[in-house]
Amino acid sequence: MSDFLDLQLLINGIAIGSILALAAIGLTLTYGILKLSNFAHGDFMTLGAYLTWLVNDTEVNIWLSMFIGAAGTIVAMLIAEYLLWKPMRDRRASDTTLIIISIGLALFLRNGILLFYGGSNQQYLLPVVRALEFGDLRIAYYRVIVVGLAIAAIVVLHLILQNTKIGKAMRAVADNIELARVSGIDVDRIVLWTWIITGTLTAFAGGMYGLIAVVRPNMGWFLILPMFAAVILGGIGNVYGAIAGAFIIGIAQELSVPLLGSEYKLGVALAIMIVILLVRPQGLFKR
Repeated sequence: MSDFLDLQLLINGIAIGSILALAAIGLTLTYGILKLSNFAHGDFMTLGAYLTWLVNDTEVNIWLSMFIGAAGTIVAMLIAEYLLWKPMRDRRASDTTLIIISIGLALFLRNGILLFYGGSNQQYLLPVVRALEFGDLRIAYYRVIVVGLAIAAIVVLHLILQNTKIGKAMRAVADNIELARVSGIDVDRIVLWTWIITGTLTAFAGGMYGLIAVVRPNMGWFLILPMFAAVILGGIGNVYGAIAGAFIIGIAQELSVPLLGSEYKLGVALAIMIVILLVRPQGLFKR
């Protein structure tokens, strides 16, 4: 029975890790390219989930709803870029200033959602599908879908970063923005693409979370700590490290439930982050 429970928790952890992976990729991209520790990232994830819910609530197909939600999230991120982040970069604002602004933006997004839609939990209009059965083990259908979607998104991102001019330019800007600029790379265009990719992945992460749980105004705020833990664990600015860190955090959180209880999941992510910062602050992989 214990082995069965551990296997069930492992599967749950992989599903949560898949969601964290997409969100953590966006977080590490914005830091690696824009040098921005964005504490509003989790609330943009919530925004993506709510936009998906709003469209889906009109009986639009859930997959189309997720794409529309991603488009809305990209628009919101671009608005923040031109109203907040670009002016701050032009003024060479300090890291502390940027962090404070991102916290203020997070509060603005969260309370805006509360103002318009209240604090009640929301659910997507999804058809009831039987769980997949493997002997005595039952795996929720939408958890399998979440893992599959995450893998597909990661493969597409890998192809973009490794095989396209945009991807190569993004890596060049992340390595040395001034050298990239004098080499003829349009940095402003790369910043735009960074937000587009980040917004897409973040909104999909929010939509995928809504497939396996309820959508609520503070969901992104509670997930921001595991996201940062995944980024730090994998090495700040390392996309592939963030993916590995997300799966480690997700699985560790779920496997800790029998021992510590579900209320201490965030504590597990915090503990892992603290240990990594003390023992190997550069993360498991190079930045």
